[in-house]
Amino acid sequence: MADAAVPHFANDGGIDKIRIGAREFMCIGARPPFDHPHVYLDMGGDEEKLCPWCGTLYVHDASLKATESVPAEAAWHPAPAVAAE
Repeated sequence: MADAAVPHFANDGGIDKIRIGAREFMCIGARPPFDHPHVYLDMGGDEEKLCPWCGTLYVHDASLKATESVPAEAAWHPAPAVAAE
C-alpha cells in the first residue's frame, strides 16, 4: 500500500510548527476520527511547507529520520490493513 511508504503527521495539539525528517509526507490534521482529508505535501528544495487544509507549518530537520517529528507525538503510523479471509 502506497500510504505505508509515505510518512504521515498529525497535529492534535494545534501547535503552529512541527519539525519533521521527511520532505514528502502526508498531513492528516488531527488523528482519526477528527482528521481532515489526508494531504500529500512535497517540500521540494524548500525547508518548510504549510498545509493548505489546517495551516500547520512543517519544517524540515535533517537530524530526524523520515518518520520522526518534534514533537514526537506528531508522527502518525496508520494501522496495517487487515486481509480479508
